[in-house]
Amino acid sequence: MYKTLRSALFQLDPERAHHLVLDALGHWPNLGKLAVRPWTPDKILHTTVLGMTLPHPIGLAAGLDKDAVAVPGLFHCGFSSIEVGTVTPVPQPGNELPRLFRLKADEALINRMGFNNKGSRACANRLANLKHRAGYVGVNIGKNKVTPNERAGDDYERALRDVIATADYVTINLSSPNTPGLRDLQSARTIQSLLDRLAPYLTEHRKPVFVKLSPDLNDAALTHIVEALLESSLVGQLGIIATNTTISRVGLKSAEKKESGGLSGRPLRARSTQVIRLVRQAAQGRLPIIGCGGIFTGDDAYEKIRAGADLLQIYTAFIYEGPTVVRDIARELAERLRQDGFSTIAEAVGADV
Repeated sequence: MYKTLRSALFQLDPERAHHLVLDALGHWPNLGKLAVRPWTPDKILHTTVLGMTLPHPIGLAAGLDKDAVAVPGLFHCGFSSIEVGTVTPVPQPGNELPRLFRLKADEALINRMGFNNKGSRACANRLANLKHRAGYVGVNIGKNKVTPNERAGDDYERALRDVIATADYVTINLSSPNTPGLRDLQSARTIQSLLDRLAPYLTEHRKPVFVKLSPDLNDAALTHIVEALLESSLVGQLGIIATNTTISRVGLKSAEKKESGGLSGRPLRARSTQVIRLVRQAAQGRLPIIGCGGIFTGDDAYEKIRAGADLLQIYTAFIYEGPTVVRDIARELAERLRQDGFSTIAEAVGADV
């Protein structure tokens, strides 16, 4: 059914199709139930990370539901967690259109959205009005485009104050390629300073916090950042998301590869897994990892688990494969774990490191 629907959606401009589906799920959340038959995750997939107990590890990455308008409907598609955002303290329109592109031959997307959102306070109000959450809701926060880097901490603090009470966890986005200068904040010293500034709020509310890293950082820089994070007072409620989108265009076949912006989907799989493995080694298991990038199948998911990911996030696969992809990945992942003799998913985390 989704393949038929996708054929129609793929005739539309990508951003128009995006809003059409999101608005539909927002107005009629039960559409998710219609799209995915009820299923029960295999017990082997149950896991607990930073105090969050989940029936399976597959969550939705930030960027799909920026303003938390379709959270119940997305949970009906089977996700165990949903990350909304990126939200900034002041609403902003984002970059000029067009800014979202399908690379069908590569099963990938390129976006240069530019943190288009209605603001962190509006997001917090929507989450506060949710009557029921079927899983954990994270909020991804960033700085406004017009805010200079030397004042970025003000934006992150303000956004955090807005969402901290209604978020189950928070992600600090320093790695989007679509806000000029944002990636310059990915130095170990800058991240350490920012976490020190945000620590009182996070500690008071006892909320997990993740730092989202770029796959385009070299290995030495990644290692340096991880070493700095291990010195944070937040260790024990601090984790890493590996990774954000990439500006690399190596090996792409689609004509849309010429577009600027962040690339997601299958081409990102190998590099994101490399980063997961490197972070796992550098952190020696002390920083939980959410693996993100190119996960389309249970084998893709299993690869990232064995490389060191505790949890997983998908986005582009949801666009190409539809809502049943969550269930399909979960079932295939459970089969792989049992085939290799694991009794829990936690036993497999980092098995190849």
